[in-house]
This record gives sequence, C-alpha cells and structure tokens, in this order.
Amino acid sequence: MTRVWKWNRPVTVREVLEDLQQERSIAYTTVMTVLDNLHQKGWVRREAEGRAYRYEAVSTRAAYAAALMNDAWSQSDNPAAALVAFFGMMSPSQREALSDAVRMVEGDTVRREDEADRKAEAAERGPGGGEGPENPGGPGPGPER
Repeated sequence: MTRVWKWNRPVTVREVLEDLQQERSIAYTTVMTVLDNLHQKGWVRREAEGRAYRYEAVSTRAAYAAALMNDAWSQSDNPAAALVAFFGMMSPSQREALSDAVRMVEGDTVRREDEADRKAEAAERGPGGGEGPENPGGPGPGPER
C-alpha cells in the first residue's frame, strides 16, 4: 500500500516492481499477488489497461490510519483509559497536531450547525424566502431591466 499511496495515481504491477527493485530484488509475480490480494480485500480498485491492470488506492493513507486507530480504540473495554494512555505516548508535536485536528473538527461542526439553522429559517419563511409584498422592508422582486 505504501507504494500505491506514494504514486498517488493508478499504477501498474511493473511500475511498483521497478520502484521496489531499487531497494531489493523481488519477483514480478510477488508484486502481482500482493496487489491482487489488496484488490480482493477492497483496499485498491483496479481497471484493465490492455493486458495489465492499473491499481489505485480506495482511501488515503490518513483515512486508513484513522480506521486502524478507531478499530483499536473501539475494542478497548475502557475507551477513556485507552485514550489517556495513547495521549500519554504522544510527543509534544503530536499533541499539538491533535489539538489542531480537534479545532478543525469543532469548526466544521459549527459550520454544519450554522448551515442547518439557515436552512431551517428559510423553510419557516416558506417558498421564495417570505420576502416581498407580505414583508415590507425586505427585498422585493428587484429592479426592472
């Protein structure tokens, strides 16, 4: 998966093989088998191109790591204690990244709540926004052209 994520585009077995061979000797059939296994597990999708396939990651490396962390956390009999232990293992820069991520998620939640409020207000006003002849002072149909 590391090689597929590294390329960040659909890749062939040959491309992955040549990349790996810069570090060690490996057989074409080994790379082909691993990519086929990743496809069978649903981690990559593939599209035929001539007699070969191009393989592409189904999710990002970050999404994969998040899923692993979520899976490990959900298996804990005490999730709060598991989080405290996990945070205790983090470096200061990792804790800072965590704080940034929490702020981003909280900001996204606020934006979604604001959008939901605006939609609810628009629905209460009814079709056309409820502004016009029944609502003096509100914008009317606009200037004639």
